[in-house]
Amino acid sequence: MTEQQGAAPIRSVAIIGGGSAGWMSAAAISKMFGRKIDVTLVESEEIGLIGVGEATVPHLSAFNRMLEIDEAEFVRETQGSFKLGIRFDDWGRIGDSYVHGFGTIGRDLGLLPFHQYWLKARARGQAKDIGAYSLNTVAAPLGKFMAAPSDAPKGSPLADIAYAYHFDAVLYARFLRRRAEAQGVRRVEGKVVTVHRGGDRGFVDSVQLESGERIRADLFLDCTGFRALLIGDALEVGFDDWTHWLPCDRALAVPCEKMGPPTPYTRSTAREAGWQWRIPLQHRTGNGHVYSSAFTTDDRAADILLANLDGKPLADPKPIRFTTGKRRKLWDRNVIAIGLAGGFLEPLESTAIYLVQAGINRLMHLFPHADCDVALQDVYNEQSTFEYERIRDFLILHYHVTQRDDSPFWNHMRMMTVPEALQRNIDLFGADGQFFRDGSEMFGLASWVQVMLGQGLNPRTHHPAVDWVADADLHALIDHVGKVIASNVSLMPSHEQFIARCCAAPGHGAAGGRRS
Repeated sequence: MTEQQGAAPIRSVAIIGGGSAGWMSAAAISKMFGRKIDVTLVESEEIGLIGVGEATVPHLSAFNRMLEIDEAEFVRETQGSFKLGIRFDDWGRIGDSYVHGFGTIGRDLGLLPFHQYWLKARARGQAKDIGAYSLNTVAAPLGKFMAAPSDAPKGSPLADIAYAYHFDAVLYARFLRRRAEAQGVRRVEGKVVTVHRGGDRGFVDSVQLESGERIRADLFLDCTGFRALLIGDALEVGFDDWTHWLPCDRALAVPCEKMGPPTPYTRSTAREAGWQWRIPLQHRTGNGHVYSSAFTTDDRAADILLANLDGKPLADPKPIRFTTGKRRKLWDRNVIAIGLAGGFLEPLESTAIYLVQAGINRLMHLFPHADCDVALQDVYNEQSTFEYERIRDFLILHYHVTQRDDSPFWNHMRMMTVPEALQRNIDLFGADGQFFRDGSEMFGLASWVQVMLGQGLNPRTHHPAVDWVADADLHALIDHVGKVIASNVSLMPSHEQFIARCCAAPGHGAAGGRRS
């Protein structure tokens, strides 16, 4: 098709808003297209950043590799640390604790996953907690960490260590900004005051700044956060509110002094009307309290947060208000919402930056011509909706499958009706421990199994094929996996030692060189 027939290429992209969403988008587009597309990013230093996206899932490493970012440099520049998973305290019952670790559980046998054999062994008193059979969930509480060494034997748990990062999101945005500008991205300082639309299809033609300057582009990315200036205000795309399933609608965030070595996991502690996060960085610890204003007050939430810090607070708690949900379309006309402008799922499983990355990756695969064909938009929106809804259900699982009855909030969460797809997963696992991943949803078998077991959902029995395995072989499998995991964890250095040797930020340990 020729340009005269409506297939004119995109010549210019305007990214409205900075932060992680804006600069991740700018870095990715400029890396993929070079200077063949003019990329302009508009942001204002006067508009504050949300800045709570300090924990990630393992997918970010693939994004950084695509940008050819050296991992050690990235961790140093963002004052980062490593993350093997999330420790959940007091979620199933007060006093309970479990780790949702990245990576695999045990070793599968035949067509069945390891946890099916474990279920039978546990019922006979011949197995430890499920966490004893995953490298991440054993290493994390012990403060151990390492990246997979190049000489690790094939099949060894050390050969494929899944991990993510903790980092300062503001520093990450600055780090990406330097790379993006070196790749030709133009940054414009200013606030958008007017969005101009034109043509038969109502495309955004330009945005006008307070200075009077107009920024024109073929394609606009809305990275304006909760304000959603383009997708929401200008194009009036509706918003699906999921507060009835995830009623937490406020957060308080505060950094505190670093106390002791950084743990290689995020800590999430359930509170009377929400939960509190703890994210260790090299230079400080990030903290926050996510809570429901329908079940507690701002003052009470602040008191709980400040009373449960490791060290002295370094600032006053920063209030954040939000509504959990998503835009009914994340791509409308020539505007694509990236990050908070498209939707918000609370940070319980550290998915905020992942959703930014997923939106960018989806755009790269479906990158349009200037006419922004509706067929591309439909696929983008269908995939986005599926992704948001499946993550939403995984988050609801943490709240709903609980034995806590010590507050009105937890009674409400335990007794509420949940989405049908989630209820089917709960019923299926409760029957005989099965879970089926739906297509390309983000969280897979290991994640669902760890959280359902950790929250106290115990299957009534196991898959019938497990009974075909001789008892001696079953016990040998469970015992062998446990010993291999423990042996490999004993070989790992401490998290603090690994950082000091490989990627310590200036002033926070030995600088060290790159790891091999």
